[in-house]
Amino acid sequence: MPSLTRILFARQARLAALVAGLSFVASLASAADSKPVAADATVGVKKPEEMKLYKEIILDSDAEFEMVPIQGGKYKMGSPETEAKRNDDEGPQHKVEIAPFWMGKHEVSWDEYEVFMFQLDVARRKIDMREPTAADKAADASSKPTKPYTDMTFGMGKEKHPVICMTQYSAMKYCEWLSKKTGRYYRLPTEAEWEYACRAGTTTAYSFGDDESKLGDYAWFYENSDGKYHEIGTKKPNPWGLYDMHGNVGEWCFDQYDADFYAVSPKSNPLNKPKTTEPCVVRGGSWDDDPEMCRSATRVESTVDWKQQDPQIPQSIWYYTDALFVGFRVVRPLEEPTAEEKAKTWAPGPPQ
Repeated sequence: MPSLTRILFARQARLAALVAGLSFVASLASAADSKPVAADATVGVKKPEEMKLYKEIILDSDAEFEMVPIQGGKYKMGSPETEAKRNDDEGPQHKVEIAPFWMGKHEVSWDEYEVFMFQLDVARRKIDMREPTAADKAADASSKPTKPYTDMTFGMGKEKHPVICMTQYSAMKYCEWLSKKTGRYYRLPTEAEWEYACRAGTTTAYSFGDDESKLGDYAWFYENSDGKYHEIGTKKPNPWGLYDMHGNVGEWCFDQYDADFYAVSPKSNPLNKPKTTEPCVVRGGSWDDDPEMCRSATRVESTVDWKQQDPQIPQSIWYYTDALFVGFRVVRPLEEPTAEEKAKTWAPGPPQ
């Protein structure tokens, strides 16, 4: 029989593990539910432990959004061969290390994007008779989308709904405009950052486990969407407080799509830099997808077919008229890159 000392030691160890586990869960809940600080309060932050949830307000508009701090770490990217309904391009599963960053709590909404798309901030500034600042002038000079040939919501809703139908190039130019407008650097997430944030420390098919019957609690997908996207943030968030990482709309990543990239992926902050417009990576599944397409590891490649109904000649570099299922969210790395590196993430090359 084990000694009394050994029994007490084992009990203390189990109690310590339970307390640690509860503390970890509590910290996640606290981060997700805490009141955001002003964006200016994050200026000069250098250490991951100093990162906080913050709110960015787009000047000269009613638009605002929140950014969730994501601590850096290591994880296994891709899916194991035993995962149900996996695709070959999800392997080989490999360990990568990710640097700290903030990620949009929600997908970018029409409320935010139309300020950029239609230069609503410029119009508001003129009404208020406010002189443009240096930041305003830099943002005003950024490339903007051409006027769409039709209502790009296609009748599915606008206020508080995710923006859709933009090309990866268009999403990148939004990030450039937003960075110049706010004075804080924003870009699209890399594919590795996106999956790391989606998994939120989990190793299962979804951030809530392997049981796809629970997907409806966390996502809008084919079975419950009623044939359209829905307001952002109306389902449960993942463990790190990010909403709609599964379903609602797929999300652009910065990477070029390559089915074989995982075999040669760098171990630290991997990125397959885009060289052409297609194919590039979209993640997360959408309102029009089956459950397996909403898994954390599922990868989708963009295609020229997403412009099939575009009546313009030549076809627009700004819109995917047939991609009613594609949107995006932004990230902000803790370590700010050089001006040259920033420019490359806002448009790695001319659209093809």
